[in-house]
Amino acid sequence: MKFKLAVLSVAMLATSVAFAQNTDTLAKIKASGSISLGVRDSSALSYTLGNGKYVGFHTEMAERIIDDLGKKIGKPLTINYNLVTSQNRVPLVQNGTVDIECGSTTNNTARAKDVAFAYNTYMEVVRMAVKTSSGIKDLKDLNGKTVATTTGTTSVQILRKNERAQGIDFKEVTGKDHADSFLLLEAGRADAFVMDASILAANIAKAKNPKDFAIVGPELSVEPIACMVRKDDPAFLKAVDDSIARQVKDGSLAKLYDKWMVKPVPPNNVSLNLPLSDATKAAWANLNNKPAEDFVKK
Repeated sequence: MKFKLAVLSVAMLATSVAFAQNTDTLAKIKASGSISLGVRDSSALSYTLGNGKYVGFHTEMAERIIDDLGKKIGKPLTINYNLVTSQNRVPLVQNGTVDIECGSTTNNTARAKDVAFAYNTYMEVVRMAVKTSSGIKDLKDLNGKTVATTTGTTSVQILRKNERAQGIDFKEVTGKDHADSFLLLEAGRADAFVMDASILAANIAKAKNPKDFAIVGPELSVEPIACMVRKDDPAFLKAVDDSIARQVKDGSLAKLYDKWMVKPVPPNNVSLNLPLSDATKAAWANLNNKPAEDFVKK
């Protein structure tokens, strides 16, 4: 009996050690010399130029975070770019496939049950993109229209909430990702695409004729966007937060924002025209990881 208990204790200890190793991201990336970065393909904050090249405000911010992580562990890190979608981004962070996700994820209480959020680095507003020839200017103009959203995003709930509040009726279609949703608008299968303004701006900038589209209507919500890491790894979360704080303090984050969100960007050398908002300035002045629920207008 004592022998069985001893074996059981050893097994439990081994399991505990293995779990600790699995949740020690700093030890994991130091041992491997590499880190998996979750990126997006069609967000203003993180998008692809093709051929495995990913760019954008959050992508480059993450690369700088990873550079700081390399300095912390004493060795440079190879970045493995891992394309994620709205549907799989949380599970891929949970299961360790992605070490840090810096796409365009809203920090909310539901997701915080499964992952941890770093400091909020971008305050997003949800609006709608339409064709300039559509005549759509406000939510009431959507009555009887078809509206596109992206599967797995918070914009779906926001859209339904405003539909009830405005007393309007429209048909909803969903794209599998942001590029697919914008294609629904571009192809005329949807009259509007409701999503984060930065995502709308990025897709318009990449369109064949950007002047054919406009972002219109009210701000349907203001939401904090932040990078995701695994839960129960406070050392790694602190290292990520320390890098963000460093970038804010030395002014490099503001310059990076201007580079990607204000000045002309590839591939079409078109500006997103999204100057730093008062809400994002406030988030940087008082770094926090408050969820979206804390920013809901009462």
